[in-house]
Amino acid sequence: MTTRSCPCGLPEAYEKCCGRFHTGAAAAPTPEALMRSRYSAFVRGDTAYLLRTWHPRTRPEPLELDPGVRWTGLEILETTGGSAFHSTGTVTFRASYRGGALHERSRFERMDGAWVYVDGDFLD
Repeated sequence: MTTRSCPCGLPEAYEKCCGRFHTGAAAAPTPEALMRSRYSAFVRGDTAYLLRTWHPRTRPEPLELDPGVRWTGLEILETTGGSAFHSTGTVTFRASYRGGALHERSRFERMDGAWVYVDGDFLD
């Protein structure tokens, strides 16, 4: 078992952080947690998790990741909604990769009790 910190930027080990969402042992409790786990899935190339957590009405088929992208960090800039009392939420983030960054405001919805990614607007 590895003890490296999680790719999402939190100090916990991957297995205790995003790994438990990836395996299905737990569901992300907030849009921010889902955003972090999806970033980790991009880092790890886990397309099955990305598709499973993508709203069916906006989910691409198939999902092909660029094998040349090397993700280097995630910064959460703002969150709105997404509490136990909300059915929607947003997460604004900057995901860095070797050679650039992706700045996006992502929209999330609760579907059958679980948070899913809907879509996002690129910023900057």
